[in-house]
Amino acid sequence: MNEQQFQEQLEKMGIDLTEQQLEQFSMYYSILIEWNSKMNLTGITKREEVYEKHFYDSVSASLAAHFNDVVTVCDVGAGAGFPSIPLKICFPHLHITIVDSLNKRITFLKQLVKELNLENVSLHHDRAETFARKREFRESFDLVTARAVAKLSVLSELCLPLVKRNGTFLVMKGPNVHEEIEEADRALSVLGGVISRQVKTELPVEESDRTILVIAKKKQTPKKYPRKPGTPNKEPL
Repeated sequence: MNEQQFQEQLEKMGIDLTEQQLEQFSMYYSILIEWNSKMNLTGITKREEVYEKHFYDSVSASLAAHFNDVVTVCDVGAGAGFPSIPLKICFPHLHITIVDSLNKRITFLKQLVKELNLENVSLHHDRAETFARKREFRESFDLVTARAVAKLSVLSELCLPLVKRNGTFLVMKGPNVHEEIEEADRALSVLGGVISRQVKTELPVEESDRTILVIAKKKQTPKKYPRKPGTPNKEPL
C-alpha cells in the first residue's frame, strides 16, 4: 500500500488527511526504521507494508468506534505505538495514554511524540497489572485498546479495569477469534465486560482478515483485579 492508496482508503472511512498529517505519517515511518536498526520494534520494515500492516491496520479501529465521540484513550502494550499513535495523528483531539513494560520502547515513543509534535500524549513504563491499580488511572478512560498483545481472557483482566463504566474496550485481533471468545466468557463476566459486536475488516492490498471486538463496560470491575503481575498470563480467569 503506497501513500496515495493509504490516503484513499482512509477517505473511504471518512478520514480526510491534511498535508501535515500525511507528513506526520511519513516522518513516523522514517523514525520507526531509524530506531528499528538499534532495537527490535518491528519485523515489518518495507514502506508499503508498514503503511498497510501498521498504519492502516491501526486506523481501521475507527471502523468499530466513533473516535470523534471519544476523548481519553489508553493503549496497553503499544509497542512501537500501534494503534494509538496513528489514531492520534488522524484524530488530534484525542488524549492518549500509552503503557508498555519495556522502557526502551517508551524511550522510542518519547522521541517519536516529540518529533511528530503531538500534544496530550502520556507515556508510562509500567506493567499493565500495576498501572490498572493506580487510583488516577483505574476506570478513567473512555476507550482502552490493545493490538496483538495476548489472548482475550488475559487482555480483559489487563484492560477492563482501566475502562470507565459505559466505556469501551476495543480489541484488535486476527480472523480466528471464536475460541478466544469462548475461553474469555467467564473473565468478561467477572470483570464487567460484554461483547457488543464484532467488526470484520480486511487489509485492502494483502487481503488478510482482521476482527475488531467491541466490548462494552457494563459494571464496575471488582477491586481485586487485575491480580499480581504475571498471574493473568499464568492463570487466566
